[in-house]
Amino acid sequence: MGNVGTDETVNGHKPLEGIRILEYGIFHAGPGATAILGDLGAEVIKIETKEGDPERIWTNIGAFDFKLPHDRSLMYDISNRSKRGITLDIKTDRGKEIFHKLLKNADVFMTNLRKTTKTRLGIDYETLSKKYPKLIHANVSGYGPDGPFADIGAFDPLGQARSGMMFIAGTKEPSLIHLAVLDQATAIAASHAILTALLVRERHGIGQEIHASLYSTALWLMYANIMATSQKGVDAVIPWDRFHNTPLRNNFCSKDGKWFIGVHHPPEKYWETLCKATGMEHLINDPRFCDEEQRTRNCPELVGLFDEVFATKTLDEWMEIFRKNFLMFSPIQRFKDVLKDKQALDNDYIVDFEHPDFGTIKMPGYPVHFSKTPARTTIAAPTLGQHTDEVLEEIGYNKQEIEQLRKDMII
Repeated sequence: MGNVGTDETVNGHKPLEGIRILEYGIFHAGPGATAILGDLGAEVIKIETKEGDPERIWTNIGAFDFKLPHDRSLMYDISNRSKRGITLDIKTDRGKEIFHKLLKNADVFMTNLRKTTKTRLGIDYETLSKKYPKLIHANVSGYGPDGPFADIGAFDPLGQARSGMMFIAGTKEPSLIHLAVLDQATAIAASHAILTALLVRERHGIGQEIHASLYSTALWLMYANIMATSQKGVDAVIPWDRFHNTPLRNNFCSKDGKWFIGVHHPPEKYWETLCKATGMEHLINDPRFCDEEQRTRNCPELVGLFDEVFATKTLDEWMEIFRKNFLMFSPIQRFKDVLKDKQALDNDYIVDFEHPDFGTIKMPGYPVHFSKTPARTTIAAPTLGQHTDEVLEEIGYNKQEIEQLRKDMII
């Protein structure tokens, strides 16, 4: 159980214990990065205005409702787990004073506000680096720090649109990948960059600005497609058509109506094994299917034959046959299936989490195992201003001063 911990863990420590992060961000692509670092053990303090991160009231995409009880948003909970939250008006002099007291002991400052907004608030890299030269100043944007769209806001679908992602399924009309897939990938990219910058600072003693964007991340996700298009001169879009893919790379339906998919490369290595495992030995040397060229040429006929044989057993029966023969097939699961998938549960890829409002819930565990410093989500996303008093007391404010700040609308 890699994320649960073992007797060899280092006194219960987590990988980034001792790292302090101050965040002034909204929605997911930026805050999602610090949530990842929080799972890794960093101390993350999220600053919100008194109105709160607008993601708090984002509760649906189209007809899909993800509003939670107690007026919570599912997406806000996802983006802001493993953090403490405070409210603070950094436009005021006293708000700026508190902000700098918090920043004084921070290793990282993360924001995904627009360039002009950061400059106006005095939280841009050029301003902060003069006072905190070793600070890692992490930025997340829609399209990158330069170019004509540098100060234009964006959301996940816009990054998908500009990068070519909306055509990767090979359909005539563009289609989106839901839910917040590019946002999450950008959060991962930003967390990766922050960790790299922290290592650079440890090795060389320097802070720096880093910048990730939805657009840049989408292009990296499309790495193979972009490279293939560049080299071949045509759009690298490959529609999925069952009757133009051999049984060594295809999906099938079992007797109980459940789908599964197999992918085997190089195909010649697995052709004989597949035929024997499925009782189709007579096809091994059939001149219509004897090599990959012939199998591809006669795909519709060959796929039809395997459709018939795969319809004779249940998915569980086939998966056991595939496992015993070291064939690479997987059930095609829905998300409800994933939540009870023994493979996911045994590896802590899906874990139980004790939520203060909802009790025991299931959620994705940290995707990488650490043998001695396990990572996990430890606290749910904060309610608005939940930790304001606690955090201000930690940096020297007494209860009377905090109450006055609240009366003056600073917090």
